[in-house]
Amino acid sequence: MCGRYAASRRPEDLAGIFEIEKWEPEETLAPDYNVAPTKEVYAVLDRPLKDVQDPRPVRQLRKLKWGLVPSWSKTPEGGARMINARAETVHEKPSYRRAFSSRRCIIPADGYYEWVTGTQERDLEVEGKKKRPRKQPYFVLPADGSVFAMAGLYEFWRDRTLPDDHPQAWWVTCSVITTEAETSPLAVSPAEGPRTLADIHPRMPLMLTADRWDSWLDPARTDVDGLRELLAPPPPGLMRAYPVSTAVSNVRNNGPELLKELEGPEEGTLF
Repeated sequence: MCGRYAASRRPEDLAGIFEIEKWEPEETLAPDYNVAPTKEVYAVLDRPLKDVQDPRPVRQLRKLKWGLVPSWSKTPEGGARMINARAETVHEKPSYRRAFSSRRCIIPADGYYEWVTGTQERDLEVEGKKKRPRKQPYFVLPADGSVFAMAGLYEFWRDRTLPDDHPQAWWVTCSVITTEAETSPLAVSPAEGPRTLADIHPRMPLMLTADRWDSWLDPARTDVDGLRELLAPPPPGLMRAYPVSTAVSNVRNNGPELLKELEGPEEGTLF
């Protein structure tokens, strides 16, 4: 799954990486080292500009809310639960299939966080003991330091309780597409702990390699079978993972120190 990630790149950097043609300086977000559901996040998308005669899709960097609200939803309350869409079923689920057909985006990240439950704590949980499992967080990122381009969807939702000219009349929300975690060895493994991403968690955000960006973002592409082919996992051996402080588990903590690599799992957390 993807429940937390880091995004520290500046809009200027993202513009160069993704060949952005349009972004609004007033939508600039501060670096966020602990992005959580319902936060505003950057998304790269291809869409015609408003109030412009030219219908050509323009590559844009937009500010969206993480947690997709379907256009037909009566309220936005379910958005916080719809932060992830499964690659295997995204084309058929009512909440996602319209967006999958024509409103696809890339959500750029430095990498994502995932938590492993220590073996002893997991055993206690299975036995029905009341002790809460203590989980070790790992940061997962491209081994070469490149951007982690997560496949995503975006959607528009109209708040009918507000007038048309109200600045919050329209919500633009997004979801990260996830896939089965890689079982191949990590490009760089921790000294102790997981050797594959599947050792950490059975799911992971689907990373799009640069050769798929244009096809994924193209709103003219609506062929479901062809689009599903783009959701194939990236080549193995591109990722690394390392343990980080359990401070990231608290959403109130936010700073570059959260990305500091630990020599091993924190005391009291076992793999």
